[in-house]
Amino acid sequence: MRISIEYERPADGPGSGPVTVGWLRDIQKGGVLYDPPERLVSRDVSRTHAKSAARCPAVIQMESRYFQVSCPFDLRLGFTRDAEGKPALVNRAGTGSAIRGSKIAGLVSLVNEVEWRYPDRPTIQLNLPYIFLADEPVHITQLAPFLHYRPDPLPGTIFGGRFPISLWPRPLMWAFEWHDPSRDIVLRRGEPLFYVQFEADNPARPIQLVEADMTPEVRAYIDHISGAVNYVSQTFSLFKAAEAARPARLVVPKRGG
Repeated sequence: MRISIEYERPADGPGSGPVTVGWLRDIQKGGVLYDPPERLVSRDVSRTHAKSAARCPAVIQMESRYFQVSCPFDLRLGFTRDAEGKPALVNRAGTGSAIRGSKIAGLVSLVNEVEWRYPDRPTIQLNLPYIFLADEPVHITQLAPFLHYRPDPLPGTIFGGRFPISLWPRPLMWAFEWHDPSRDIVLRRGEPLFYVQFEADNPARPIQLVEADMTPEVRAYIDHISGAVNYVSQTFSLFKAAEAARPARLVVPKRGG
């Protein structure tokens, strides 16, 4: 779909300089739990040898184009079915959980069984407050943290996704397809939850990630498009209508951010 909206551009013209991407947390309480996204950088690797992979331009270029979102809390979930055969989640940590049991339901949800892609693979969603914005055509791709090694691999796969943050800014979620529901899902605070990558008009332009303000205009626009997935099967068909309502500027850097 061709995007014709007139975005605000840098003073030196379209397609010049870094691509500015804004991020913010759409949350009133507990925002401190959600660490800022950070550029992916290999730490504690040897760079002493000139031929080290850590000094390879191709590796450095690849890593510089991904940003990591870390897990905000510790969680251990199991899968079960109740006496009527309905699927349900179990807080395996029990009373030892760092999260109050009453709060888990607001963070994690089990997708309705009829919406699972495969009948034997439950799908869960972890609600997150991260929103990414841009004032020129930019797509975000959300994908699994493929460079992070886990000695205890997750019992399934992460749902990825790609959409334009210049037209459709919305809170991201962590969606997981549970291939082996006999094994628990174990998430640890601080470990990579997923990566995001941004695509603009020129792949040579670097990405500048800045914390943005939730201005009244941004709030109104997000509210305008939010929840559409509950009423329309193909939300991408609404991009043209969203374009017509979009304010001229979404990214307003947070003071001191």
